[in-house]
Amino acid sequence: MKYMVLIIDGAADWAVPALGGATALQAAHTPHLDGLAQEGTVGMVRTVPEGMEASSAVACMSVMGFDPTRFYAGRGPIEAMAMGVDLEPGQVAMRCNLVTIVDGTMASYSAGNISSEEASALLDALQSELGDERLRFHPGVGFRHILTVRDGAELVDTVYTAPHDITDTPVAGRGPVGPGAGLAQDLMERSKEVLARHPVNAARVARGQAPATQIWLLWPGMRPGAMPSFSEAHEGRTAALTSSVDLLRGLAVQGGVDVLSIEGVTDGGDNDYEGQMAGAIEALSDHDLVFVHVEAPDEAAHAGDIEGKVRAIELVDGLMLPQILALRETRPTTGDPPAGLRLLVLPDHPTPLEIKTHTSEPVPFLLWGPGFESNGAEAYSETEARATGYAVAPGHLLMSRLLSGDL
Repeated sequence: MKYMVLIIDGAADWAVPALGGATALQAAHTPHLDGLAQEGTVGMVRTVPEGMEASSAVACMSVMGFDPTRFYAGRGPIEAMAMGVDLEPGQVAMRCNLVTIVDGTMASYSAGNISSEEASALLDALQSELGDERLRFHPGVGFRHILTVRDGAELVDTVYTAPHDITDTPVAGRGPVGPGAGLAQDLMERSKEVLARHPVNAARVARGQAPATQIWLLWPGMRPGAMPSFSEAHEGRTAALTSSVDLLRGLAVQGGVDVLSIEGVTDGGDNDYEGQMAGAIEALSDHDLVFVHVEAPDEAAHAGDIEGKVRAIELVDGLMLPQILALRETRPTTGDPPAGLRLLVLPDHPTPLEIKTHTSEPVPFLLWGPGFESNGAEAYSETEARATGYAVAPGHLLMSRLLSGDL
């Protein structure tokens, strides 16, 4: 038996007035997902435990079969692991986003979707002018980066606001609060001058693009404690993951899951959906399970892009699902996955277009393949999933349902 987990990041939503009161999942044309829902088992799962942050870090840890209440140690350290940063005792890793603030308002939490190449040059300048033996800036992907701080325990006990939670909102009063606020706020302020005179930003302005006006710090943590590998937790099964996001790759490293390098995988609408799934299926030849994480719906939702979110869901359905369906016609031959395939499809969390940020509400899931039978859903959506009356909580238990086929 082989297994595929398709995470459609942020796809769940609330009713959208501009879509006639439908959610993005309901409005999207998804004949393949709907067909699988009619054949498989559909329900709701709570991926974010009560009282925990509604982040992809927490939610995806649940999806991967690990209990976040036991193993979650902060988003910064997880992403640092993906970059190969080995944290020392007492050293803190935290997200260091590039943002655009105009007239005191968060104009863009992603600095106008700045490229990784441009961002890397900006991070080099920040390290040169603000970094030292204690502080180090590590370039990541797009607008997402990491700052490590030696002897930074006070930063962990500080409260931060995520920039994507305050898009088009004044930033006054949204800065860090707590014992580490002084250091964090000082770095955020000092970054403004460094970035304002950098030629990368001058070129972006000349092209009519948003400049990165400052850094925004959030999500600190220290080195995570020991966590069993996916193989240790799930009877020796091996797993791999494909994602454009350092966070997911960091979770994979933490859980002993192989990280796939597939060309063309991005966090936006230009993602090579077809190529990403083809690479994932190829990986099934020497792995028992593959996680396929698609970031585009979440990015569109954070931007309030209704059309973009619906389109991303449709591309998942049109370019990814047909490849999975084709596997049931496959017969075991050398190097090919066997016909026995179980599939789990779900968002990690909702990202409602109305508020442009995550919520901790349960999300619809779909289990399909040997052992799973129809429980009455006519389509894959929040409404249909709730109507089945089938629910799983806590969310990390859903992995065992997939692997065992036992509901």
